[in-house]
Amino acid sequence: MKAILLERPGETDALRISEIPDPALPPKGHLLVRLHAAGVNPVDYKLRKTGTFFPDRLPAILGCDGAGTVEACGAEVRRFRPGDRVFFMHGGYGREAGTYAQWATVPEYATASLPENVSFIEGAALPIPVITAWESLDRAGRLDADDSVLIHAGAGGVGHLALQLARNRGLHPITTVRGDEKAREAAKDGARHIIDPEKADFVQATLDLTGGKGARLVVDTLGGEMFCRSFDATALYGHVSTLLEKACDAPAVARAKKRNLSLHYVLILTPSLLENTVEIDRQTRILESAARMVAAGVLSVRVSRTFPLESVKEAHELIESGHTSGKIVLTIP
Repeated sequence: MKAILLERPGETDALRISEIPDPALPPKGHLLVRLHAAGVNPVDYKLRKTGTFFPDRLPAILGCDGAGTVEACGAEVRRFRPGDRVFFMHGGYGREAGTYAQWATVPEYATASLPENVSFIEGAALPIPVITAWESLDRAGRLDADDSVLIHAGAGGVGHLALQLARNRGLHPITTVRGDEKAREAAKDGARHIIDPEKADFVQATLDLTGGKGARLVVDTLGGEMFCRSFDATALYGHVSTLLEKACDAPAVARAKKRNLSLHYVLILTPSLLENTVEIDRQTRILESAARMVAAGVLSVRVSRTFPLESVKEAHELIESGHTSGKIVLTIP
């Protein structure tokens, strides 16, 4: 089969399209999936640059998100049969082979059904960003209808889905985006208020929009100074969910403490890395719920660009530039 191999940590020239043996028939409880599309996520280029979680297992196949058709089922598989349309988040971080390939072997508990009216490209674009958005909103526990939620980078891969999920839950989404085009996209996705941080101070704007209280929840997808300053835009006893690892200075931490804020780190690969099947199954249920919402037209995933598998270097260069909105997907021959 054709696959993109990561031979060493480095720039995009570390990725090489290769012919490797087809995978064996799936073991019990697993599916052999013929991949039609693979999502490209920021974690992919970060693993390419710095190395995978399992550096002794090179070459590796990157790509955590995939969609395709079931070709074969191992013993004890109960929910699927050959020909079924599926999508999933599995592999791609160094231990198991990822989705930058024509075939993938996936545990049944990590596999979700893909409705007929949801394309393979949409299916491959969903997993990491929709689980991340879902878990980021859930970390605050139960939010009341019309609670304000500040979502940074609302036109991004995670942000545009978080806006829609917040809107569908009856929340009051506020977002930060740069530029008129991204602002229009965020408005379509349900943002009630849009702040351009190049034109206005997002902290003061959020306080003004919430009557001085601040947002009940902040979803941070940017890190850096935006993350640390978000403490001042969060309501007393509020919550901040972040995808990154930025350490804030002592004064910012002190302000968070005075506001009794809860800080939640979101790394959705943790269940897979720890092989926690209970949590992986829970994430798979999120995927199935999201797919039903897409099929019903109440959730949409924005795909900004598609590239053929052999153009993976260009896809990595684009996502690493940080100038994309929505998702990038590889189509697989």
